[in-house]
Amino acid sequence: MADPFDNKVIALTGAGSGIGRALALDLAGRGAVLALADKDSEGLAETRRLLGNRPASLTVLDVTDTDALTTWVDGAVAEFGRLDGIINNAGLSVVAPFADTPRADFDRVMAVNFGGVVEGCRAALPHLKTQAAATGTAWLVNISSVFGMMGYPTQSAYNASKYAVRGLTEALHLELGVTDPGICVIRVHPGGVRTNVAVNSKRIAGMPGQRTDLDFAAEFEKAAKTTPEQAAAIIIDGMARRQHRVLIGSDAKFIDWMTRLFPVTYFKRIGAFIGGENR
Repeated sequence: MADPFDNKVIALTGAGSGIGRALALDLAGRGAVLALADKDSEGLAETRRLLGNRPASLTVLDVTDTDALTTWVDGAVAEFGRLDGIINNAGLSVVAPFADTPRADFDRVMAVNFGGVVEGCRAALPHLKTQAAATGTAWLVNISSVFGMMGYPTQSAYNASKYAVRGLTEALHLELGVTDPGICVIRVHPGGVRTNVAVNSKRIAGMPGQRTDLDFAAEFEKAAKTTPEQAAAIIIDGMARRQHRVLIGSDAKFIDWMTRLFPVTYFKRIGAFIGGENR
C-alpha cells in the first residue's frame, strides 16, 4: 500500500529544531516533499543536512512577518506545483505572572504562537482548497499545547496563545467540514516534549514563594516524557488517520481527563504532577 505522504508537498514552520525537525525527517522518510521555514538559519541548515538529498526547500523567516510568510507559501506552490498540507509549528514562551509580563513580551508570544498560525492558515488555505478539490485530501495542522487545555501560573501569554490556536482550529474544523471536507484540520496538544521551547523561554519572574534555586531547564528535561521523534510520529499518524485532535504523551492524556472531570479544581489536583510543587 502506498504511503499517504509519498510525493505530498508539506509546508512546515519551526523546522530548525525539536518537533519541527523531527516532523521534517519523518515525513521526508515517507516520501514527502518539504517546504521548511524557521527563524534560526543554523538550525534550518542542520535540518537540511540531516535530510540528505531528499527534496526540500529552506526559507529563513519570522512567522510574524506576514508578507514573508505568504511569499514562502506561494513560493512553495510555485516551486513544487501544489500544496498538500501545512503544519504551523513555530512557537516560543515567556515565563512570568501576567502582572510582571512586559507588554512587548506578551505581544511577541501572541504574535508568534497565534498570529503566525493565523497567517499560515490564511496563506495556505486557498492552495489547500484547490488540492482537496482535486484529490480529496489536504491537511491543515496547528500545534497547540496542553497549556491550550489548562491554565498555568507564569504562563498567561503562552496559555492565551495556545487556547487561541485551539479555538481557531476548532472553528476551522467545523467550517471546512462543511465547505471543504477533504481538508483534514488537526489541533495538536503536546504534553512535555524535550524541545528547546522551555529551555529557551525568557524567564522574567516567578510566583511569590516559588523556589529560585532550581535549574528549570534541567527540571523540564526530567519531567518531559516524550522525545521530538515520538511526538512527530504521533502527529503524522494522526494526519494519516485524519484525526481532528491529537494528544501527545501520557501526561497530555492525563491532563485532558482531569480538566474534563474537574473543570474548576483541576490545578489543585494535578499541579504537583506537572511541576506545581516547585514552590
